[in-house]
Amino acid sequence: MSVRRLAEESVQPDAFAFNRANGAWAKKKIKDYPKGREASAVIPLLMRAQEQEGWVTKAAIEHIGEMLDMPLIRVLEVATFYTQFQLAPVGKRAHIQVCGTTPCMLRGAGEIMDVCKAKISPNPFEVTEDGKLSWEEVECQGACVNAPMVMIFKDSYEDLTPAQMEHIIDRFAAGKGDEITPGPQIDRIFSAPEGGLTSLTGKPVAAKRKASARATAESAKVAAPKKPAVKKAPAKAAGLIGSNAAKLAAKPKADVKAAPKKAAAVKTAGPERLKKPNGKADDLKLISGVGPKLEQTLNGLGFWHFAQIAKWKKADVAIVDDQLSFKGRIERDEWIKQAKVLAKKVK
Repeated sequence: MSVRRLAEESVQPDAFAFNRANGAWAKKKIKDYPKGREASAVIPLLMRAQEQEGWVTKAAIEHIGEMLDMPLIRVLEVATFYTQFQLAPVGKRAHIQVCGTTPCMLRGAGEIMDVCKAKISPNPFEVTEDGKLSWEEVECQGACVNAPMVMIFKDSYEDLTPAQMEHIIDRFAAGKGDEITPGPQIDRIFSAPEGGLTSLTGKPVAAKRKASARATAESAKVAAPKKPAVKKAPAKAAGLIGSNAAKLAAKPKADVKAAPKKAAAVKTAGPERLKKPNGKADDLKLISGVGPKLEQTLNGLGFWHFAQIAKWKKADVAIVDDQLSFKGRIERDEWIKQAKVLAKKVK
């Protein structure tokens, strides 16, 4: 780890004080620790100071030291040790910390840094002229299985490609960073296997019971018309004239044939699908959480355009969830919200 020092005096403010809300929060936080151990609050207080000012100033370090009755050097030791604390002004909209430890480097961290150099600055910690963006290389951030990855303030963005990194930088530069869902940027759930689960892929027991009960109920509905021993009816109506007996015998058959029509209607229910795209297919990978493999799967299911996904209702999401085997991913990553924004851009 490189030596970390405070910013030059020329950029340091003369004084620091928590605003009213943060000051009340800080006093309450200090009381969370036992008497004589108030210094344990140093990390949360430094983080709150950074959130208020954008970075940790020398004046903030001194102020927190006084609040906690800590020697200045002790607070300085903490602030300079953890790379989560920025000791100089950084980008106001995004300061990107690129992990440069071995797993990330082996998985393409160098290319992610190249994107940062091209779109932000050739050198780390240099803020763009508009003051919006900056970047740096840091040590391991604990998401090795999702390498390469970056941290932007408190959130991590994982399983990155250069194209996805460019998209993320553009969104933050435009003040729309909240459109990007933190976490894996490909078709995986957190740190689950890439490409989908390989074990425990069956339905939960509760779901199996519900499915079994549903199947039993549907079987009962279909079987009901056959049950009236309608075939026995002609025997009981032996005294009837042939045409009337024929009508009685025909009724059950008509009822039994009607059932499949309802089942067919269920099969065709769901979101709009297309056998092929209308013109050029949209790049669904621009939706955060959709990678190349998941895009291919969506195309195979008949989804080619942002506008299709933007129209999904709650029932449609449930259907697609089952077909993708990624329960909750659509709602968690807000695909529909992202698709509505992207659909307007491709019009």
